Amino acid sequence: MRYMIGMDLGGTNIVCGLVNEHYELVEKIKAPTEAALGSEHVLTKMADMIGEVLAKAGVDRQDLIAVGAGCPGFIDPVRGVTVFASNLKWTNVEVSRILGDKVGVPVFIDNDVRMYIFGEAMSGAGRGAKVVHGVTIGTGLAAATVVNEELYYGGNFMAGELGHVAVDGEKTPCGCGLVGCLETVVSATGIVRQAREALDAGKDSLLRAAYEQGTLSAADVSAAYDEGDALAQEIMEHTGKVLGKGLAYSITLYSPDVVVIGGGASLAGERLLAPVRETLKSMVYHGYLDRLTIRQGELIDDGGVIGSAAFAKSRVEKCSNAPYKDATHV
Repeated sequence: MRYMIGMDLGGTNIVCGLVNEHYELVEKIKAPTEAALGSEHVLTKMADMIGEVLAKAGVDRQDLIAVGAGCPGFIDPVRGVTVFASNLKWTNVEVSRILGDKVGVPVFIDNDVRMYIFGEAMSGAGRGAKVVHGVTIGTGLAAATVVNEELYYGGNFMAGELGHVAVDGEKTPCGCGLVGCLETVVSATGIVRQAREALDAGKDSLLRAAYEQGTLSAADVSAAYDEGDALAQEIMEHTGKVLGKGLAYSITLYSPDVVVIGGGASLAGERLLAPVRETLKSMVYHGYLDRLTIRQGELIDDGGVIGSAAFAKSRVEKCSNAPYKDATHV
């Protein structure tokens, strides 16, 4: 049996998983990123974690064919470079080359959202479909598309920033400089913002206690929804409708077989997805919808690790005769 390592690199934590050729997660460990100590420290830690997870699983290093890593920010997956990652404070860090030198196998990197969606396409809610369009809803919102087991990148690897499509009628300023971006509504922070603004305006809700304690979260909104809270239901309805508007554009452009909704806020499930479907019916030609399935993500916490491992396997298979330093550039 051959194995891949998948890594999910975040500003707070690094998750390292050993994945077999059937995309099954064999072993997983987690450690703090310690980004403030610099990229060399973080990459050395990642190399150490690879050795640790192999030892924990009892797998010999010679059975490891490749390492994949999902990294935040703007990534050049061809050169294996983190061009810019604000939460890591990295600029032009040659992750594939440096980590490859440390572990002695091909290392491939890509944006963390693309890696999550690739994992869902290969082994999760999108498995078996030819065209998978995925959206992750967390602190922000981003998207990726997988066509015949290949990621679609667009020019300059910038495809997928669905969260920064401005939506008519929305007025909240976005960190990108635009106003009314999709992610100002459809995100954990967007859901909480809607609740806070309504409570500030004096609306009655079960959410007020959490708001006054300073602990209000998107999960609280989902819980209040289930208890019949009118404000929570209004927020989830509006959020789902706005997401439906955004997806109407991408569904028409990409004509996917499956749309996967992932990320922490996707755990709202049908509270969110029911208004998405209703909105799509009014905005998208039925020929697209008749062949489309919308699914909640299955992998959630492990999607980035499995997706990174699957991505590494797909890349190394295309350059199986190349030495690892060259393989990182395929």
